[in-house]
Amino acid sequence: MRRPLIVLSVLVVPAAVAVAQPSALTQVAGGLWEVSGAPGARAPVRVCVGQALMLAQFEHRGGDCKRTVVGNTAGSTVINYSCGGAGFGHSRIDVITPRSLRIDTQGISNQLPFAYVLQAHRVGDCGKSASSSRH
Repeated sequence: MRRPLIVLSVLVVPAAVAVAQPSALTQVAGGLWEVSGAPGARAPVRVCVGQALMLAQFEHRGGDCKRTVVGNTAGSTVINYSCGGAGFGHSRIDVITPRSLRIDTQGISNQLPFAYVLQAHRVGDCGKSASSSRH
């Protein structure tokens, strides 16, 4: 007696590489940001970002990370991100004004834990003369 052969196929859809801008950050522009509260920094750090969302991975700035928005309200967003062997993080961005953010971040970087709160203030557009790093 022959049994029918059942073949199951599964469609695998890869996760999107780019994360859509969370609604909490729709009024917040990328550009040149001055970030205070970074561990070991005596003065605010200036960073140039294309999207304010990139400030969520401040510990891994410049890293090739995948971000997932796990929470989103009108005034804040929560983002998990993973940077392969470099580590991962969990950040909450609170929008104080479109030019002022509070970033509570924690995770693992280079096999060591980190946790700190940052204050970020947009100081302008990214320019050729800006003394910052583009991320």
